[in-house]
Amino acid sequence: MSQRGSGILLHISSLPSPFGIGDLGPGAYRFADFLAQASQRYWEVLPLNPTLPISGHAPYSSVSAFAGNLLLISPELLRQEGLVEKADLQESMLPEGNVVDYGAAAIFKEKILRIACTKFRQSPQREGFAEFCRRERSWLDDYALFTSIRNRYRGKAWSAWPEALRDRQPEIIGESAKTLAAAIEREKFLQYLFFKQWCALKEYCRNLGVLIIGDMPIYINHDSADVWAHPDLFKLDEQKRPAFVAGVPPDFFSKTGQLWGNPVYDWDSLRRSGFKWLLDRFEHNFGLYDLLRVDHFRGYVGYWEIPAGEKTAVKGRWVEAPARELLEKLAKRRHGLPIIAEDLGMIDAKVREIMRDFHIPGMRPLLFAFGENMAHHSSIPHNVAQGNVIYTGTHDLNTARGWFETETTDGDRRRLSSYAGRKVTEKTVSWTLIRLAMASPADTAIIPMQDVLSLGAGARMNKPGTTKGNWQWRLGAKQLTTSLARRLYQLTALYGRD
Repeated sequence: MSQRGSGILLHISSLPSPFGIGDLGPGAYRFADFLAQASQRYWEVLPLNPTLPISGHAPYSSVSAFAGNLLLISPELLRQEGLVEKADLQESMLPEGNVVDYGAAAIFKEKILRIACTKFRQSPQREGFAEFCRRERSWLDDYALFTSIRNRYRGKAWSAWPEALRDRQPEIIGESAKTLAAAIEREKFLQYLFFKQWCALKEYCRNLGVLIIGDMPIYINHDSADVWAHPDLFKLDEQKRPAFVAGVPPDFFSKTGQLWGNPVYDWDSLRRSGFKWLLDRFEHNFGLYDLLRVDHFRGYVGYWEIPAGEKTAVKGRWVEAPARELLEKLAKRRHGLPIIAEDLGMIDAKVREIMRDFHIPGMRPLLFAFGENMAHHSSIPHNVAQGNVIYTGTHDLNTARGWFETETTDGDRRRLSSYAGRKVTEKTVSWTLIRLAMASPADTAIIPMQDVLSLGAGARMNKPGTTKGNWQWRLGAKQLTTSLARRLYQLTALYGRD
């Protein structure tokens, strides 16, 4: 990432579409065209794994570290392939709105995908599907079986399945694979559709000169295909329930810390396996994206481990993790690591050392920079090192305008105006921060689309610690204007990021 460039953070679910949720269809291609028109080099997205209603469809909570989210499959692209008819789509089109309607989208997509599966049996695509199944079998076989069994038990967690299934006894697993063969093939085919559409979009972006920055959560849900298939890689008890769970300790923002609840890795077991599962996961993501943002990077160096059953994160402890061993093995597979570390929060010297030794850039959100120590803050533009990535904000932070209107003090606003060299208001704050990010020494500047549109707190993507109203914001089709692209292009060119 040594060449100066900039890009936009916008998740696929936030794109315009007539089906209740953004998808990999025409809206995604129009957005890619907008990025090229505005001379943006990067499109950053959130994790693409399956999401769950029980967790509010958070992209960081999934039943698979490898599978794709079927809600993001484009019905319009299925129609172009002849897998559904135009009439099938028109029956269930939803009004274009500024929020995702997960419930309606799930009902509609289930119906459309059922039709596509039926038509596929007579489709000439069988050869491509077979090749996909061969290529991805290391995770796909377990995921398709897991999902099929989970559906048979009406979504019951795998730890509550009959003991023989829970423990993957070979005889019962073989019987289930035969009994559920049709359901398993269906799950594999739906994954084929997702990855086929995603790879086509990525190739289109690359031809426009737009690179994709993806996102990989550090942990996976206990109720997931991965923990079920590889329980030895996680700290579980004799009943295969989490013995310890992940989180972060108490800090300035929370007196009780954060209790995430995911099972933590058994690093001794991972080391004995040569880190195979984790290396495969990284390689899978490197194949999906051009660059990879690694969420909670410090957890690969040292993580906060909390005994299962605790109500808060207070009684946890720091445990070392073998980041250097893992990254050395990963680096041997390729020339350089296309990684951006999410290094926000409690970062110590050891984490910084690992990042420096492996030339991994970190994140510098501008919203953090205007407190009383502004002149020396690591996110203030003049202190952002060339190799890092500067953001106006992230998916976990307020929009720039929302931050200015509801979270800043009088001192914050005075310091921001002084730094910008002119009085900053709620109407000008978003583009003031965009200009500061673009002008910074950082090689890469990433701007959430909400800030490009100068939107307030109502457009925020996620508020950590809350469970309702998150992951719902959507872009309106009419908001991608030529004048907006031109404005972004002019600022990009002014600061040598074109």
